[in-house]
Amino acid sequence: MKTSILALLLAFIVLRGFAENHIVFFYCQDTSKIKHEADSVKLLVEGNHAYYQKVVKTDSNLTEGKIYTRALQFMASKNFTQTYGYQEEGKLIFATSQDLTINQVYVGDDNETVEPYTVQFAIILDLKNGRYRYTINNVLFFLPTDNGNKRETLDEINEKATNTNSRRVAKEAKKLLTSFERYLTKLTNQLYEGIEQKLIMYNSNF
Repeated sequence: MKTSILALLLAFIVLRGFAENHIVFFYCQDTSKIKHEADSVKLLVEGNHAYYQKVVKTDSNLTEGKIYTRALQFMASKNFTQTYGYQEEGKLIFATSQDLTINQVYVGDDNETVEPYTVQFAIILDLKNGRYRYTINNVLFFLPTDNGNKRETLDEINEKATNTNSRRVAKEAKKLLTSFERYLTKLTNQLYEGIEQKLIMYNSNF
């Protein structure tokens, strides 16, 4: 028993001496705040116009300037093209074209399959202290056919998904929407984490 206590005490002294004379890094993730009020996107329809929009509250009192800078950094890391940005207006606009080679991450059911497709869209960020709103619109799908890519808007795909005359057409459209929305959910959750900067690298001697 005494031997064990002495061994633990010696180990503590050695580790303490090492910490005092060396740079110590701590890499941790604060998971207590990562999950925000909703973790999925929601399709909104106004007349014949379909789009995605949500207001996101940050867990900390982030200034508008910090949200702006971190959003820019995140979008740049994703190779999104910035088409507008003016911090004094609290607004950022990006455009992108994504070739989505479908894997199970973006498919709603284990038994479902979706053909690879390309999607273009714009994402608008309206920023305020402590919160931001994203709007995803101007969505265009390019679907492969024997005669080349067929171009369809989000409005058209949504109309097909609610088609009551053909269950097959509705099913295929719903699969496509589910796939795209899963991609958007992952993207917007990553955006939230990028703005919050949950991963912390701490250097005690920096």
